[in-house]
Amino acid sequence: MKEKDIKIIAIVGMSGSGKSVAVDYLAKQGIPKVHFGNMIYQEMAKRGIERTSDGKSEKAFREMIRETEGQDWVARQAIAEIKDLIAAGQRRIVLDGIYSWTEYKTIKHEFPGELTVVAILTTKSLRYRRVAKRPDRPFDANAIRERDYGEIEKMEKGGPIAMADFFILNDGSMTELENNLRDILKQINF
Repeated sequence: MKEKDIKIIAIVGMSGSGKSVAVDYLAKQGIPKVHFGNMIYQEMAKRGIERTSDGKSEKAFREMIRETEGQDWVARQAIAEIKDLIAAGQRRIVLDGIYSWTEYKTIKHEFPGELTVVAILTTKSLRYRRVAKRPDRPFDANAIRERDYGEIEKMEKGGPIAMADFFILNDGSMTELENNLRDILKQINF
């Protein structure tokens, strides 16, 4: 499976940083994406668990599946999807979110030399404003703060961000974000 021409770029960041915007930009360039959150949503649907608008059912399930199936459960699902894409001839793949330190280490181990991690960063106040304005699952400041703490403390989300190969400060326009992404893609010959 280790082929020199395969490149995988993972976009990481806290909620509201703009990581989904970055992933969507790359997907519009024809790069297939693997969305880590979808692994959770699909498994919830298989088990007949409804997603609630406040995100609490998703959070509870995410924590439960990692406790019962292992911290690397989502990463194992993602690896299978990545391998399917590679088998289908894809050589460039974008990952929407590596959420935990365990997921980072698992993906990095599985695809050594093929994974580049890009962290999208922005100020906390701007992230909170963005999340509050979301049409899908908006959170108020208290809810997003609680989510931040949970993601940092229970999921160790800070590890993949800290270990990123590249950082983009996303406090400007979408054009600036896209230009920064293009610069990184050129640097890594993506």
